[in-house]
Amino acid sequence: MTQALEATGIARGKDVEAAPDRYERMLYRRAGRSGLVLPAISLGAWLTFGGYRDASVARDCLRLAFDLGITHFDFANNYGDPPGRAEIVCGEIIRRDLPRDELIVSSKAGHRMWPGPYGEWCSKKSLVASCDQSLRRLGLDYLDVFYVHRVDWETPFEEQLDALDLLIRQGKVLYGGVSSWASPGVAGLAGEAFARMHELTSRRGLAPITLHQAEYSLLRRRLETELFPRLEAAGTGIVAFRALASGLLTERYTDGSLPAGSRGAELWGEEQTRAQVEAAGPARLRALAALARDRGQTLAQLAIAWALRRPAMTTVLVGVSTPEQLAENVATLERLELSPEELRAIDELTQEA
Repeated sequence: MTQALEATGIARGKDVEAAPDRYERMLYRRAGRSGLVLPAISLGAWLTFGGYRDASVARDCLRLAFDLGITHFDFANNYGDPPGRAEIVCGEIIRRDLPRDELIVSSKAGHRMWPGPYGEWCSKKSLVASCDQSLRRLGLDYLDVFYVHRVDWETPFEEQLDALDLLIRQGKVLYGGVSSWASPGVAGLAGEAFARMHELTSRRGLAPITLHQAEYSLLRRRLETELFPRLEAAGTGIVAFRALASGLLTERYTDGSLPAGSRGAELWGEEQTRAQVEAAGPARLRALAALARDRGQTLAQLAIAWALRRPAMTTVLVGVSTPEQLAENVATLERLELSPEELRAIDELTQEA
């Protein structure tokens, strides 16, 4: 890992050029049947940059990510503390340190950002205003991807799709998507909701849903049968978030403890974190960690490799709080293959998730 860091600009100071071999370090995948190509591992800013990690950590991680071939950076209007700060912090880094034309920058809207009926949810008014605000915070002329960030059953899907289509025609957005439409409260309807959206874009001649961002991990597999086949048939790319189950799929929690410096310790508190660890099953986490060790990987690397096993999986979003975590995650690409025996062992441990 030290060599990986030393081989990039992150270890050499601020004014270095990007690693010349960055595109040889990364695997790239096409988003469904679109022309959009993303790195197999992408970097997200949820909770971390502009949140509980400061601008210097964000700068180190974004610059290292680019040196490692990560060209996709994922935000939302409500990321950071206060909401919106992640875009401000990372937008400055992108403008100053990174080549915009080589990057895919995404953001989202749907959660509460200001008072009144248009400060949240997914009306055309709210989505267009939120996109404009995100562009101002980021200091960019356009977003590569803009997501509807939650299921809004009260606003007609036609209106939400019209908003994405309008933003694309205006040149503010290149590709449209939906995110968190398979959250626990609506997971059983995720396939139905996407099918309706896809049918409307086709019938009305609107910009398609290019990417569907969904929570997917070893501890949350239900979308494999209910949603993913529909996405694959439609030619829509899949983006997995929380592939490490917010840190549960690391060695930090396998003994049931709450390690200092962990996301659980710093954000969730002991009671909530212990409840999540108990729900995941410490014995199951230890068994998965042992399987990873037998492969010469960490549990986090196994979790990423497993999510990427699906050909239709365009990218896995990771959130990190240190450059070392990022380097470890990208090192997953050195061994992605999973044997039939390993897959069977994983299924025995996680199939009901």
